[in-house]
Amino acid sequence: MAFDLTGKIVSKSETVQRSATFKTREFVIETNEDINGRTITNFVKFQTVQDRTAVLDRFNIGDTVKVHFNIKGSRWEKNGQVNYITNLDAWRIEQLSMASGPIDKSPSFTPDSEGQQSIADDLPF
Repeated sequence: MAFDLTGKIVSKSETVQRSATFKTREFVIETNEDINGRTITNFVKFQTVQDRTAVLDRFNIGDTVKVHFNIKGSRWEKNGQVNYITNLDAWRIEQLSMASGPIDKSPSFTPDSEGQQSIADDLPF
């Protein structure tokens, strides 16, 4: 199941090589929501894995982004104790506003003559 969340990037870490074949990179976005007239600020930590760790290089602290992610959970047992780990795995990050100029735009959509949506003619195929 996929989710998305919009917020401002407040932290980016360096890529961490967890094993010979697995690497991760974490980042945090700040979100605000209005609950009964009070603004609540949340800081949500995401991770990117493998080839997606480089995606964060295109973004700066302060950029407003929309993060598409999956919730991943695992069970870990050591010395007879069971622990559960939950990760928010980001698989796509979209630029919504820029702190330092344009970076990565999503494809633009324009209605065709039949009223349907068509992707802009900038595809490489």
